Amino acid sequence: MEAIINGLLNDFEKGKMTRRQLIQSLTLAAAAAGPVATVNAQGASTIPPAAGPAPFKTVWLDHISYAVTDYRKSTAFYRDLMGWEIKNDDGKQQCTMKIGDIGEIIVRNKREGATGGGQGAPVTSVINHVSFGIAPWDTDKVKAELEKRGLNPRPDMVGQGFKSFHVKDPDGWDLQISNQTKEHHEGS
Repeated sequence: MEAIINGLLNDFEKGKMTRRQLIQSLTLAAAAAGPVATVNAQGASTIPPAAGPAPFKTVWLDHISYAVTDYRKSTAFYRDLMGWEIKNDDGKQQCTMKIGDIGEIIVRNKREGATGGGQGAPVTSVINHVSFGIAPWDTDKVKAELEKRGLNPRPDMVGQGFKSFHVKDPDGWDLQISNQTKEHHEGS
C-alpha cells in the first residue's frame, strides 16, 4: 500500500495528475485495501483488518453450557444466588435453567472421557470468567449477601458507574456479578 501511495504522490508532484485525481486515487486505494484496524497508544493494532461486514448481528444469548463436578450442587448454587429458574432437570446428569430474560444455561456433570472440547478434543482455550448483571443493585447489600454465603467477594469497580464483585462457584469458576443490565449498561 505504501508503494502505491508513494507512486501517486510522485505522479502528482511531477504534474502527471491533478489534486482531484490524487484524492480520488487515494480514496480508491484506501477502499481497496479494506478497513484499517484501530490504533492504540502503543502503536498499530495487531488485530487483522475485518474481512468484510458481519453477515448477521448477535441479538440473544441462547445458552451457556457448564461442565461441573456435581450438577445438583451447581444448579442449587445458581438458583439460590442468581435467581435462575429450573426449566428442565433430567434427574441424572443435567439441568437447564432460565437466566432471567437473556437466555439459558445447561449445567451438566462432566462426560466420561471428555477432555474439554467434547469428542476427545484437547482443551485449546479457556473462558476466564462470566459476568452477569443483576437487579436491583445495591453495592453494600450485594456484598453483604455474598459474604453471608461465605463467597469472599472481590470488588471490581472499573469504569464510571460500573460496580461488580467476583466470587468462586462450587467448581472454582470466577463468577462476576455486576450492576450492568439491559437498562443500565456502561457506554449506552
